[in-house]
Amino acid sequence: MTTTPPCRFCRTPLTHTFLDLGLQPLANSYLTPEQLAAGTEQSFPLHTRVCHECFLVQADDPVSAEAIFDEGYAYFSSYSASWVEHAKRYATAMAERFNLTSDSLVVEIASNDGYLLQHFVAMDVPVLGIEPTANTAQAAVARGVPTEVAFFNAETGRNLAARGLRADLMAANNVLAHVPDIDDFVAGFQHALKPDGVLTFEFPHLLNLIELVQFDTIYHEHFSYLSLLAVERVLRANGLRPFDVDLLPTHGGSLRLFVCHAGSGRDETEALKSLRAAEHAAGLDRLETYGGFAPRVRAVRDSFLAFLAKARTEGKAVAAYGAAAKGNTFLNYCGATTDDIVAVYDASLAKQGRFLPGSHVPILAPAQVVDAKPDYLVILPWNLKAEIMAQMAHIRDWGGRFVIASPETRVAP
Repeated sequence: MTTTPPCRFCRTPLTHTFLDLGLQPLANSYLTPEQLAAGTEQSFPLHTRVCHECFLVQADDPVSAEAIFDEGYAYFSSYSASWVEHAKRYATAMAERFNLTSDSLVVEIASNDGYLLQHFVAMDVPVLGIEPTANTAQAAVARGVPTEVAFFNAETGRNLAARGLRADLMAANNVLAHVPDIDDFVAGFQHALKPDGVLTFEFPHLLNLIELVQFDTIYHEHFSYLSLLAVERVLRANGLRPFDVDLLPTHGGSLRLFVCHAGSGRDETEALKSLRAAEHAAGLDRLETYGGFAPRVRAVRDSFLAFLAKARTEGKAVAAYGAAAKGNTFLNYCGATTDDIVAVYDASLAKQGRFLPGSHVPILAPAQVVDAKPDYLVILPWNLKAEIMAQMAHIRDWGGRFVIASPETRVAP
């Protein structure tokens, strides 16, 4: 018998589907040759719903967070030069705005391989990373970033406070969507943040996901899809409140939300008030806004399948760049296989020599693109398309062309 899951924040029964992507493998579980040969790969339902009470869009969780973020987790932030530069700009701006010094403490939650905290270290600002995956934490320690392996929650926050490690600045960038218990996760910050401290969240904005049909950002690692409306409710339930926001171009359009304790004297900015108004105008506080998304997603898939069919008819070879989680959702929803995509090229050494989950496309080093000389190179992490097109510009030497598949398939001029 099918049961209706409760909202992961307010516990209201979830009776409204946002998008059902069917069975999908874990998007960051890249297969070794031995795993591919064993044929034991698992797939799980990928069904997202919207809560009609708090408007949190969320995925069912048929697989545990521990199974997703294990020691074999393959995403290392430092492989994207543009992302490291983004982190550097953040560190510089925060140090200046909040007067961070050698007497301050910056704590990052989900600090990955130290891609961000390394910039504070270079400014002689003390740091601590909290990271659930052991292999990325090890990489951070190797570059001089103190890091503890742990999942962050209310208990972790209380533990940090008890050890005298309350922070002047806490960063939780692109992690809020990754936590299954969003309430327990946010509860940790009220303990670990100093009374006058500042917390920043960065997360892709749900409004962009809907308006730009960014359905490939939906995968099992992302338990929630976030708006200011929903996040603000979670924050206020845990003694916190937003006071400012930046609109960022990262990940197809993100929010950087500045948060303080509820009793802080920080005034709300006009930017925050404007965003609240924009979400209301877009209807994010009305259930009917979330309807009609699935047909638009099917149109994106149909556009890509038509491109593949035309390439096949013309005898053209199609490859891809970027073994990204979003690309795996996209390819698997489209039903693409090695008959459609000959290879995917990626700079991550942790991914090279493995195979994409589901589609089983082999992952090769970027330099190997000259061996296949594909006619088309599909950019799967579309949020990094400018960086990738610059890095791989030499495919034009043999007439190769770039393809962008979101929000509709088009061949770059």
